[in-house]
Amino acid sequence: MLVPKVPRAIAAPRKRHFARTYVQVLAAIVLGAAIGYLYPETGQSLKPLGDAFIKVVKMIIAPVIFLTIATGIAGMSDLQKVGRVAAKAMVYFLT
Repeated sequence: MLVPKVPRAIAAPRKRHFARTYVQVLAAIVLGAAIGYLYPETGQSLKPLGDAFIKVVKMIIAPVIFLTIATGIAGMSDLQKVGRVAAKAMVYFLT
């Protein structure tokens, strides 16, 4: 008697560790600290690059938070809840 072959489920390919963003960020932090400690003059020359990165992150944060709150408010159907959320958001941003 012949047994039909059933195809096995194809597993998704595993991501390599360095393909994950958090691993890349941690590796960059360690590498930056090592360069700054071992080669301080090179670290000083890379400082403008780090400062520019921090400024870009700060520039992106406000629109992301605004759009997140606006999307949340747009998805609400109760107008009283919208008013409360808007008031809390204004207090949060103004303090």
